[in-house]
Order: sequence, then C-alpha cells, then structure tokens
Amino acid sequence: MDTSPPEVTGLKKRVNVKIRDAIGLTQNPPPICQDPLEAYTAIDSVARLVHGDLASMVVGGLASLFLQMLHPRAMAGVAQHSRYQDDPFGRMLQTANFIGATTYGSKSFAAKSINRVLQVHERVVGLTDEGEPYAANDPDLLSWVHCAEIAMFYRAYEFFGKVPLRKGEDDQYVAEMAQLATDLGCSPIPLSAADLRVELENYRFALELRNDGRRARNFLQHEVVQGRTRRFVFWFLLRSSYSILPMWACDMLEIKSTPRLDRFFIHPVTKLICVGMRVAVPPTPRVTL
Repeated sequence: MDTSPPEVTGLKKRVNVKIRDAIGLTQNPPPICQDPLEAYTAIDSVARLVHGDLASMVVGGLASLFLQMLHPRAMAGVAQHSRYQDDPFGRMLQTANFIGATTYGSKSFAAKSINRVLQVHERVVGLTDEGEPYAANDPDLLSWVHCAEIAMFYRAYEFFGKVPLRKGEDDQYVAEMAQLATDLGCSPIPLSAADLRVELENYRFALELRNDGRRARNFLQHEVVQGRTRRFVFWFLLRSSYSILPMWACDMLEIKSTPRLDRFFIHPVTKLICVGMRVAVPPTPRVTL
C-alpha cells in the first residue's frame, strides 16, 4: 500500500503512465490472479519475480528481439505479416500483454490468450526471401522464440533485477515456463537451464542475418525511439541488451559489445535508469508460501 502524500502519489502515477507510454505499453496490465488453485503460473514462481520487473524486462525484451532476428524463417514472418515499422511498439505491446496474461492471469484467462495467439499465427505463413516455407505455428519456430525470450528475460534480470536470484532459480524458471511452451505447441521444450543452453546452441546452424533481419536491426537501433531524452535513455538500454547476448549472436548481428565499457559505464548507468523506472513502476515482490 502506497503511504506517500497525495501529491507524490499523483506524480508517481503520471510518471508511470509516461514510462509505459514511452515503451509502447499503452494498456493497463491484466488483473493479477492470487489464488494458488486458479493461477496459471504459481504465485510464488520465479517467473512472476522476473517478469514483474519492467525495468530489466525492457533490456531482456530488446535482447530477445535481436536474437530472434537471426532466424530467417521467424524473421520472414515478422517482416511479411507485421507492421513493425508503422507501429514500432505494436509487437512489444502484444508480447507484453501475452506475458502478463500467462504470468499473472488465471488459467482460463491465460488459455484465452494462448488460443488467441495460435489463431493469429494460423495466418502467418509464407516463403522466405530464399524460398523456404515457414509457418508461425511450426513447433520448431515456436520453440526458437520461446528459448530466445526466456533466456534473455532471465539473463537481463540477473544483471539488472532488483531482488537477488538464488542458486538453482535458473532451472526453476525454465521449468516453470515449460507449461506455456507445451500449451503453445513448442518442440523441443527445455526443462532446465542446461537444456536451454543446449537448445540455443542447437539452433545456431539455422541462424543467419539476412536482409529482413538487418532492416529490423537497423530500425530498432536507430528509428524506433524519437526525442532527445528518450533516445539518450534508450541508448543505454540498447547497449545493455547487447551485453547480455551470446558473443556469437553479437558477431552474427554485426554489433559490438565492449565488456570493460559495459562493466564500468553502461551497466552502472542502466542500473540507475532501472531504479528510476521502479519508483514509478514498482516491481513484483518475491512471494514465499
């Protein structure tokens, strides 16, 4: 419960709205299900802790987008069936709403969100620029997106999350997310952090930065955010997203991550930005049952 004076509470709400608007989250988050029997994801889960920290999720979300750009069939679906250049935050909003529904919603609410995504995916079919067929509901493509997202979400939280993670919670997080992967129809499905590393490594043979991915990379780097202040803040979030990507992914994406600069400049400033964001958008606290 917020015990701040009314004028401070009002300021927090205004800043909350501005921050959410700045990253494209123009809708209110879904209602949180706190009933252990009805919640789709356990109320004391690591997933709720990780996904509930908007500040680190922005970094992880950016990193996952960069990683996904490397799969030609997945990227072709985005390039041919989305309006990301006309509506740059539309996909991020859809992803955020889906994560919110499946992390904090009831089983019935999550099921509706999952079915809606699968129905939309039915129309996302076609050929890559080199003639390879793709379908968004292909279990292998679904698994690629799933692995890319959970790997980068957790990695970002390790670096920039508020509450320290405990030993073994990486395994717990991956296992918790396996139910969503199953319901989406992903295959293969990692069940531990070691499984996740293996699956990402297994995808490397299929990855390549093609024209669709290169255009998306350039757009995200240079055009998605406008305004001097926003671009200044976004630059640090962007550089921090580079720093959590696997080195081989940075090489394929033709982007540079400089460990010393990251450690002594980029990360400290990003952590300050995260602190500021949490004042207006408080993270989900750790729950112990």
